[in-house]
Amino acid sequence: MSKIHGMMDIGKRSMMNSQTALQTSGHNIASKNVDGFSRQRVEIQTNVPVGQGKTRYGMGARTAAVTRVNNPFLERQIGNERSLAGFHDGKAEGMGRVEQVYNEQQNKGLNQFMADFFSSVQEMANNPESLATRTQVRESADFLTKDFKRVHSQLRDITRDLDQQIISQLEEVNEMAKEIATLNEKVQQVELSGGHANDERDRRDLLIKQIGDRINIRWAEGKDSTVTITAGNTAVLVAGYDAKRLEASGTPEKGSKGEGNVDIFYLNSERATPVAVTEQVVGGKIGGLLDVRDKVISDLMGDLDKMAYSFAATMNEVHRQGYDAYSRTNLDFFELPTDVKHASANLKVNRGIMDDVGRIATGGQMAAPGDNRVALQMARLQQDKVMGGDSTLDEFYNSIVGKVGIHAKRAETASETQRDIVKQLSNIRESISGVSLDEEATKLIEHQKAFDASARLIRTADEMFDTVLNLKRL
Repeated sequence: MSKIHGMMDIGKRSMMNSQTALQTSGHNIASKNVDGFSRQRVEIQTNVPVGQGKTRYGMGARTAAVTRVNNPFLERQIGNERSLAGFHDGKAEGMGRVEQVYNEQQNKGLNQFMADFFSSVQEMANNPESLATRTQVRESADFLTKDFKRVHSQLRDITRDLDQQIISQLEEVNEMAKEIATLNEKVQQVELSGGHANDERDRRDLLIKQIGDRINIRWAEGKDSTVTITAGNTAVLVAGYDAKRLEASGTPEKGSKGEGNVDIFYLNSERATPVAVTEQVVGGKIGGLLDVRDKVISDLMGDLDKMAYSFAATMNEVHRQGYDAYSRTNLDFFELPTDVKHASANLKVNRGIMDDVGRIATGGQMAAPGDNRVALQMARLQQDKVMGGDSTLDEFYNSIVGKVGIHAKRAETASETQRDIVKQLSNIRESISGVSLDEEATKLIEHQKAFDASARLIRTADEMFDTVLNLKRL
């Protein structure tokens, strides 16, 4: 009798195993398109056998656990590469915006305005007594100063837009950090009770990668199954069940960072003093955006200011030596800013010349209406190496445009290369942890047949039991 009961127990456990396997396969199929999902499988072990004398009887099999197929080393490698890809994506995005500022193929740009100005000065040198040519010089100079302001303003607008993106990305990081802290608690509760927190771990791993997409992090899992995440070097974002915050706020100008641009601060608690961690953010999309804002754009604005200041200072030096239509001298052509910094934004034509084009100096001596010596000197400045004695204005500006093009191309190439690396690693992960619908469909049939066979075993045992009970009637 006990052996017949044992057969029924084996059949029952086998049916439960098949049912668990069927449910797991169904879960795999339903979750195939869930980002970060790892295929799950049922671990089945033989049950403890029983013995009678020298004979031991197997007691079937039991479900030991439902585990996920996952390679933690590959997951960490993907996270690191995704963080690097985020950095290059952020840099490529920022450089794409910067490149449009210097794109003169579709719109008239600074180089063309500079050429128009010197062309008008040359025309004035050919006919220094003409009010029309003087007016053209004034207008072209005004347009040139406005285009200096335009480039400066657009670069500043890009930095403000990058700031807004940084703020938005940090909010997403903070929300994900909160969810990871909650998942830490869930994972710990499940695994302390002896289970496997498969879905919770998949979600937590995905969130860690997504945070790494945005900012460079270091993370480790403790013996208590919770992960600790540190942004940069010192900003502990997640520790156990607690999640901290990163915030961005505008600060005064310092170093290469512009006035009002945001710094990143770490808040250990609501009442704690915010700690600046901007310099620690060197990876992820935020790191790429900061690199464009504080290095590339800062250098470009410095070059633009240097060009505007040198151009205006040289023009003024020559213009002060000449005489205007009223035989007056020592007048600046441009109102020169007091400092090179922000010179491109503050440069403008002298108010006296804007009111009266007769104030433009063309001659080398007074009371000489046809004298054009100073006008010719101003026109020759286009070919003179006025940029520190190393390059002309055109050469210097072309070097700026070339620098922008090189940075943009490098960023785009690096972004594409890194995305290919991430894609390759993701394909490897998919081959290990991904769900194959064909494989799962085959398993469904296999587990269904096993379930039917287990039911047949129980039915056979029941028939044997009836035979034993009916022996008395025979």
